[in-house]
Amino acid sequence: METISDEKIKTLQIKANNIRKSIIEMLYLAGSGHTAGALGMTDIFTYLYFVALKHKPENPNWANRDRVVLSNGHICPVLYATMAHSGYFKIDELKTLRKFGSRLQGHPHREYLSMIETSSGPLGEGLSQAVGMAIASRIDKGLDKKIYCLVGDGELDEGQNWEAIMLAAKEKLNNLIVIVDRNFIQIDGSTEAVMPLGDLNLKFKAFNWNTIDINGNDFKEISEAFTTAQKSIDKPTVIVANTVPSKGVLAWEWDYKWHGKAPNREEMSMAIRGLEEINNKIK
Repeated sequence: METISDEKIKTLQIKANNIRKSIIEMLYLAGSGHTAGALGMTDIFTYLYFVALKHKPENPNWANRDRVVLSNGHICPVLYATMAHSGYFKIDELKTLRKFGSRLQGHPHREYLSMIETSSGPLGEGLSQAVGMAIASRIDKGLDKKIYCLVGDGELDEGQNWEAIMLAAKEKLNNLIVIVDRNFIQIDGSTEAVMPLGDLNLKFKAFNWNTIDINGNDFKEISEAFTTAQKSIDKPTVIVANTVPSKGVLAWEWDYKWHGKAPNREEMSMAIRGLEEINNKIK
């Protein structure tokens, strides 16, 4: 297996922290939104859009592009920020998050932003959509594309997910890669207090999926997981990404109250300064 270089890891870490700075600023300007999940998943999104994904930002409707389905749509600030930093639209547009008339709605809306694959908001639906895309992609012979679906761990409380998981296994959808944000929090507190999920790896294995358990904030592990998942032959793959909610801002990490809270001016300034200090150390 090809190993990602230390220099590449440093580049991705700095890029991820720059995306985090954009997320924090846009949430501050919006005055509302979801912070913890967006910051926690930034490393995954950075690797996805800058390494793993087959796409063309200059031609977002390219027929042979990989598909990205964000099921837990409330963490869309990380989707928007990563897309902007990768060239889909100008970074300055991020400042319009949740503003009246903005393309960047509080949950992704495809009629406003045509370069995303789906609208999302109601939890539990994205995986079913991704399974449908994976089946359709198989029918489209000659087009080789992967379907990446991002879901939250709390979202797996929704029963519809498990119907989709069964169907994906039955159809042996090796072109489907699901990434679970396993950060153990949801809006009311700990996932294990609200509705215990237990060992997600064992659950997916029981449904006949390939399972990969990683530190979702470690680029070496992320790289190895994506490389393995892309080579699956006869099964769908789930990457259970154990992430730190609000990763990069120590004062906010692991505090479930940041699930749906935006920073004020002082908190924003503190967080951005801290990320700049981290980047300087990486350099």
